[in-house]
Amino acid sequence: MDERWAHEVDWTTISFDDLIKMPIQLRIIIARRIVASGFLKKSTVSVKEWGRFDSLPKMTYEEARHEARQIVSTMTIEELVGQMSPNTTVTEYIPACLKYNDTPYVAGENLAWNIPGIRFTDGPTGIVMGSASTCFPVSMSRAATWDPELEERIGEAMGIEARAQGANLFGGVCVNLLRHPAWGRAQETYGEDPMLLGAMGSALIRGVQRHAMACVKHYALNTMENGRYTVNVSVDERTLREVYLPHFKTCVDTKVAAVMSAYNKVRGSYCGENKYLLSDILKDEWKFNGIVISDFIFGFRDTVKAAFAGMDIEMPLAGRYGQRLIDAVNQGKVPKSVIENAATRIIATKIHFSTVGRTSGYDIAEVASPAHEQLALEAALKSAVLIRNEQKTLPLNKKELKKLIVLGELANRANIGDMKGSSHVYPPYVITPLQGIKRSLSPSTEVIYGTSETVTALEDEIREADAVVVVVGLNSDNEGEYIPHWDSGCGGDRSSLELKNEDIQLIKHISTLHSRIIVVLQGGGTLLTYPWEELVGAVLITGYPGMEGGTALASILLGNYNPSGKLPYTIPKSPDQLPPFDKDAKEVVYDYFHGYFLADKNSDVVSHPFGFGLSYTTFTCSQLSLASNKITSDGVLTASITVKNIGAVSGETVIQLYSGYPNTKVMRHSKDLRAFKRVSLQPGESKRISMSFAIKDVAWWNEATHDWEVEKTEYCIYVGQSSAWEDLTNITFEVI
Repeated sequence: MDERWAHEVDWTTISFDDLIKMPIQLRIIIARRIVASGFLKKSTVSVKEWGRFDSLPKMTYEEARHEARQIVSTMTIEELVGQMSPNTTVTEYIPACLKYNDTPYVAGENLAWNIPGIRFTDGPTGIVMGSASTCFPVSMSRAATWDPELEERIGEAMGIEARAQGANLFGGVCVNLLRHPAWGRAQETYGEDPMLLGAMGSALIRGVQRHAMACVKHYALNTMENGRYTVNVSVDERTLREVYLPHFKTCVDTKVAAVMSAYNKVRGSYCGENKYLLSDILKDEWKFNGIVISDFIFGFRDTVKAAFAGMDIEMPLAGRYGQRLIDAVNQGKVPKSVIENAATRIIATKIHFSTVGRTSGYDIAEVASPAHEQLALEAALKSAVLIRNEQKTLPLNKKELKKLIVLGELANRANIGDMKGSSHVYPPYVITPLQGIKRSLSPSTEVIYGTSETVTALEDEIREADAVVVVVGLNSDNEGEYIPHWDSGCGGDRSSLELKNEDIQLIKHISTLHSRIIVVLQGGGTLLTYPWEELVGAVLITGYPGMEGGTALASILLGNYNPSGKLPYTIPKSPDQLPPFDKDAKEVVYDYFHGYFLADKNSDVVSHPFGFGLSYTTFTCSQLSLASNKITSDGVLTASITVKNIGAVSGETVIQLYSGYPNTKVMRHSKDLRAFKRVSLQPGESKRISMSFAIKDVAWWNEATHDWEVEKTEYCIYVGQSSAWEDLTNITFEVI
C-alpha cells in the first residue's frame, strides 16, 4: 500500500483484513476523503430507539429471555449471527483515526425484524461522542473521592448524555486493578484495591443503568498497555480469585448489562477466546445474564474458539464474526445451539433495558448542562488529595495575598487526561489552573505566570511574592492508551515514575528563592514525591480534574473548600517497593502481593500510604466497638466508631475499615479493605458511625476444594483514616 493507493482506492471496498494491515498514514488520507465526501452524514441508525421492544412492558431478565427465545426460534442462521455482529462498516470506522467514536458503533441491528442494535459509546471520563460532552475528572481521580454516591450521580449524568447523543450502551466502566502504577491507562480505573474498585465501578453502573446499558471492562488481568495485544499472564487460582476478579464479580452482582473482554492472554488463551473466564466463571458460576462483547479490532483472533468460549458480540467491525461465523456454522465447526444461545442473551438484554430511562426521551441540551457542569466541579473538589501541608502552607489567605506566582506549562494547559482513543472527551470548555486562580482573586492581587524557561527572569518577582504555585506532572504524551498500529509515538506505559527532570529542577530552583511553595501534581498514575517534596510546603494531587479543574483548584488553594480526597493507591518511596514491571514483556506472572499488600508484607516505609489524605482540620477516631465479637460464617460484622473534628474549620474525611488475620493458617494479606464511609463534621462536632461487611468477604480461595472457605478463628478489625498502621485502631472478633 502506498500513498497513491490511498488517494485512488475505492474506500467502500476496503475489507477488515485490509484495515488491520493499513499503515496509519494511509488510513488518515482515506479517512479525510471519507469525511470530505459527506458519506458519514448519510450513515444513520435506522431502527429508532428500541424498535419492536418499545411497546413491551417492563420485564425481568427471565421474562425477557422467554420473549427472546420466541424470536430466536424463527430466525435464520444469518439473522442469528447478525445479532452477534456489528452493523458499523469498515468505511464508517476508518475515520476513527481522526476522531474516535464520534457517533455510536452499532451491532445487532435488524431492519426486517425492527430489532435495535446496541449503540456503543466509550468514555470513562465522559461521553466521547460529539464535541460538547461533560468532562469529569478521570476515574482514578474520582476514586480519590471515596464517594460511591457521587460516582452514581456521575454515572447517571453519563447515561443521560449517552442517550441524548444516540447511544444506548456505555463502555466506560473500567475496573482493572492497578497492579503497577506505570500502567499507561491507570487513569481509567479506580486504584489498587479490589474492594474500592468494586464499590466505585458498581456505583457508576447503577447510575448509568437508570438510562442506558453499561459495560464493565477489561475482563480480565489487563494491567499493562504496551504489550496488551500479546502478553500472556500466568496467575495462580487464589490470586485470580482473591485479587483480580472480586471487583468484576461485584459489578456482575450489580446486574451490569455487558462485560468487555481484555486483549491479553490468560494462561495461554486470549481473554476473548477464554472459556474458563467467559463461560465457566462469568456465565456459569456467577450467573451473569448479560452479554459479552469483545474489545475492539483485536479482541479475539479465532472465530470458532471465541464462539465456543462464550463471546457474544464482536466489536466494532465484523472481521471474525459476520460471514466467517456463518461459514463456521454451515461447515459444522460451531453448533447452531451456540449461536442461538448468544442471540438469546443479546436480544433478552435489549428487551430488559428497553424500558430503562425516560419515555419522554432525551434532549441534546442536557449534554454539558449547568447541572452536569456543577457535578464535574463537585467531583474535582472532592477528588483533590492533600498529601503534604507543612506549617499550614495552605490555605492561602485571599485578603492578604498581594502577589502570587504560578509556574509550569501545565498551569496554562487544558490537561484533562488521555487525548487518544477511548478516553478522549471533547468538552465545551476547560478551566485551566491559571484561569481558575485568576478568576478567584481580586484585581488587586497580582498573578504572574511563568514556565521553566522563563523562571530565571522572574527570580526577583518570586522572592517578593506571597506564595508560589507550581503545577507539574503528566499529560497525554506521557501515559494513556497505546495504539501501535496508529504509530502515534506517545502515551502507553511509563518507563519512570519520577517527575520529568525539568519539573524537579524547577522545584529545586524555586526552593532556593521562596519558602512558601505549593506543588500541584497532575496525572493519572502515581508519581514519586521523594525526596523533592521535602523542599516544599504543600503538595496537592489533582490528577486529571476535568473541565472544572481550575475552578476547583483555586477554591482549595484559597480555603473555600477543605480538601477531603484520599489516595486510591500507594505512593512508594522508591520503585523497588513495587512489583516488577516490564512494559514490553511477552510473559508475566501476577502474584498475590502489590500496592499496600506488598508494602505491609515487606514492612516498607512508603512516602504516602493507600487511603491517605490530609485536611485543613483534624479528625480523631475513638471508641471502636462491634455489635458482636462472635459471628457465624454466614453473618454480618458491624463496627462502630466515634469520629470528631477537633479543628477550627468544617471538613470531611473517609473512615476506612480493614480486616486482618492474626491466627490464619494460610497465606493472607496483612489486611484488606472491607468498608469505608465519608463523614462530614463541623468544628467540635462528633458522630458515631457504623460500617458493615459480610463475613463471607473474609473467605480465602481453597485451591484443593476449588471453593471459598471461611476460617473459624480470631480476626482483627482495623479502623482509621488511612491504611498506615499508625493511623488505625483495632479490635478482635471470632468467627464461630
